[in-house]
Amino acid sequence: MKFSQALKMAFSSILSNKMRSFLTMLGIIIGISSVIILIGIGEGTKKDVADSISTMGTNLITINITGGREVTVTTAELTALKSQPGIKEIAPTIASAVTAKLGNQNTTTSIESSLPSYSEIRNVTAQYGRFITQDDVDNRYRVAVVGTDVLDTLSKGTPYDSFVNQTITLNGTAFTIVGILETKGSTTAGSTDNRIIIPISTAQRLLRNKSIRTFYVEAQSPDMVNTAVATLNTFMLSKSNNQANTFRVFNQSDLLTTQTAAADSLTTMLAGVAAISLLVGGIGIMNIMLVTVTERTREIGIRKAIGAKRRDILIQFLIEAITISGIGGFLGVSIGILGGNLYSKFMTKTVVIQPNIVLLAFVFAATVGIIFGLYPANKASRLRPIDALRYE
Repeated sequence: MKFSQALKMAFSSILSNKMRSFLTMLGIIIGISSVIILIGIGEGTKKDVADSISTMGTNLITINITGGREVTVTTAELTALKSQPGIKEIAPTIASAVTAKLGNQNTTTSIESSLPSYSEIRNVTAQYGRFITQDDVDNRYRVAVVGTDVLDTLSKGTPYDSFVNQTITLNGTAFTIVGILETKGSTTAGSTDNRIIIPISTAQRLLRNKSIRTFYVEAQSPDMVNTAVATLNTFMLSKSNNQANTFRVFNQSDLLTTQTAAADSLTTMLAGVAAISLLVGGIGIMNIMLVTVTERTREIGIRKAIGAKRRDILIQFLIEAITISGIGGFLGVSIGILGGNLYSKFMTKTVVIQPNIVLLAFVFAATVGIIFGLYPANKASRLRPIDALRYE
């Protein structure tokens, strides 16, 4: 029997029981679409995490001093540290909560004080105006670069560029707004736009605090991150009398690796849950094909009596199973892609539909048809013509 003839007979059999065929396909459709959507959500989550971490800075290393006040570093020491192996830039920071007032409105926000190098290390830029300069630091100028969330709270609806060169009061001290921070959005730590950046020398006077408890370091290159971390560990151990528990060194690359691994585990779990639907769909195909074999026993007997070989019967029923799973796979892929795009649009979440996952899901659907259709097809091909013809 020709393959085209077997395919035609398979379609004829499927179309003769449309509702039953559709319900058989439903398990495959749900399974395939679930795999595509859930893996897409997982990959989107991984991309969001990677993008969120990358916005914190390039080759970023964060050092937090957690010990007592006896462990201190100065801006001069950090400036000298830049000449050490692996280190490109350093930006010390002093942060605190302040009351900001603009006109008749006030709000509580956070200030981060640092050096001009903070802009490069933390990937922070001004969309209007400018960032703080070394001249601002050297002269303790009262200038501020303000986040958009702060401006929205104090004067919602006013164009951001109109705030440049206006005066904002921080804890009762007047500052000139020299720049508006580029909007970054929110992370798991909160909004990155609800902050004000001022020169570190000005903050030390405003806050009456010269203690640097956190500083950021940019490695010279991704390959030099480990060298920079080793240099920083040696430096901090010398400052803390070899007390390693008085400071923490966070490597941005390690954080990205950890978060990516967690996202991969989530994606694998979601894919496993969705794959169960495919398994159930495969069992459904086998069940219906067994029923079909029973219903068409006399037909099989007649075909064998007039010369059909066992191979012909086997191929016919196997093609029917593969056709059902193939059509279900195609519909599942279409629904999965559409569902992923709709989820991304209406839930404003990132969904990454990967072509290789789509192809793999479709191939898996066809494989399910082969595996679960093989037993019923083999059973049909083994029927003896005389027994099949006597079947009522």
